[in-house]
Amino acid sequence: MSGPGGPVGEAASVAGVWGGRAAGVLLHPTSLPGPHGVGELGPEAVRWLDLLAAAGQRVWQVLPLGPTGYGDSPYQSFSAFAGNPYLIDVGALAAAGLVADAELDPLRALPSRRVDFGGLYALKLPLLRRAADAFLAAGGESEPAFRAFREREAAWLEDFALFMALKEEAGGAPWTSWDRPLRLREPAALADARERLAAEVARQRVWQYWFDAQWSAVKAQAAARGIRVLGDAPIFVALDSADVWAHPELYHLAEDGRPTVVAGVPPDYFSATGQRWGNPLYRWDVLARRGYDWWVSRLRSALERVDLVRIDHFRGFAAYWEVPAEEPTAVRGRWVEGPGADLFATLRRELGGLPVVAEDLGVITPDVEELRDSFGLPGMKVLQFAFAGGPDDPYLPHNYPRDCVVYTGTHDNDTTRAWYETAPEAERDHVRRYLGRPDEEVVAGLVRLAFASVADLAVVPLQDHLGLGSEARMNTPGRESGNWTWRFAWEDVPGWLAPHLRGLAEVYGRLGPTGPVDTPYRRSVL
Repeated sequence: MSGPGGPVGEAASVAGVWGGRAAGVLLHPTSLPGPHGVGELGPEAVRWLDLLAAAGQRVWQVLPLGPTGYGDSPYQSFSAFAGNPYLIDVGALAAAGLVADAELDPLRALPSRRVDFGGLYALKLPLLRRAADAFLAAGGESEPAFRAFREREAAWLEDFALFMALKEEAGGAPWTSWDRPLRLREPAALADARERLAAEVARQRVWQYWFDAQWSAVKAQAAARGIRVLGDAPIFVALDSADVWAHPELYHLAEDGRPTVVAGVPPDYFSATGQRWGNPLYRWDVLARRGYDWWVSRLRSALERVDLVRIDHFRGFAAYWEVPAEEPTAVRGRWVEGPGADLFATLRRELGGLPVVAEDLGVITPDVEELRDSFGLPGMKVLQFAFAGGPDDPYLPHNYPRDCVVYTGTHDNDTTRAWYETAPEAERDHVRRYLGRPDEEVVAGLVRLAFASVADLAVVPLQDHLGLGSEARMNTPGRESGNWTWRFAWEDVPGWLAPHLRGLAEVYGRLGPTGPVDTPYRRSVL
């Protein structure tokens, strides 16, 4: 059976998607080098793919690609379907004559080693508006490729474009604070807004078209090099999103649009008050009666952009922690049964397979394992979690199943060097004895251990390949600002790295077949 991202069957294993053992690198596109203050979907992305190919890496793992909202987090996006306009390659816009090259100079003055999201908001978005106006003034709306894009993505695009135009008009305020007619989507208010904000709505459509075209080009370049993309989809969506505003019937909301219950996790060893995430919770009974149509559309859209999707907080499909919205912490919550097998049977039937990785980290109960295993979904193993227990610890490689993805660390962990430097001495001793290596060789040893493991896919953050410390950490959970800003520069990458990684991939059977791979996402380019 064929499905999104390649051949899949009743269960789409990692090895099935990639044709055997493989290795990859975790790097979000915002972390790419480039002259415009943030990584973009242009020449630097293609150069990155060249590096991966030279290194024998067959997988590029990214974080969610949507427009970032609160805290600049890709996990709190304004849409589960849209792309992030910050990633648009403005050099291509200048080359197309939509903006003058000199207009890029303010972006060139932004920091090169970190993402200044405030600077991007102040400088890049106005530039994109001018470029979109030039595109529209030149008759871009009548271009066949743009018209085809609008028709193909109309189910989410029109609501999203209006939502973002209304947010801009409201100074960025969340939709739950808008005037009641707009908050409740009264038809007359929506019609008036579409007319009043027609120019900004049109710009938002153009930005999504550009993102779509440029990502398509990058994805095709990856496929031509034999590289597949592993994407990421959070289980929950942000309250301040077009998804919730446009489909309030799918969430537990009060009449005014505010949530009655929110997502989180209960108190545990790491937090006496748990974590109150604040995302609205799905009305799974409503979704079930509709054949889970929103989730089918969401995953179908994701699998047009990537080859395999990691679903964050997979355990929430078996049972999730429900917190009353008025509670300031997650202490007073309760476990509620999730949709379980019914959802995944529907997704498998509608999508022709399940190219999904289950993020099954943390305290995982037997019902979560049963749901994961009954659909043959690979789980995750993280080496940083492996050395605090004994020989039966499931994160130690000698306990792995083949059908899993092993990481040295994830975007939520500190870098492996920083983790090891601050770990308790008992853990450090366990690492040294397990690897048979001294302190100065531990990071390289853990990378080699991931490659040598039986896990079908080994993924290492670029920071760990470069041996970087906490200054390169991508995210610190619970910290509200200052995350997601790390970028690398080409001079950070030593010349020996690519041949070294290719050698590891070869000796541990992760090179796999060479040549281009099929991709479902070959669309028009800018």
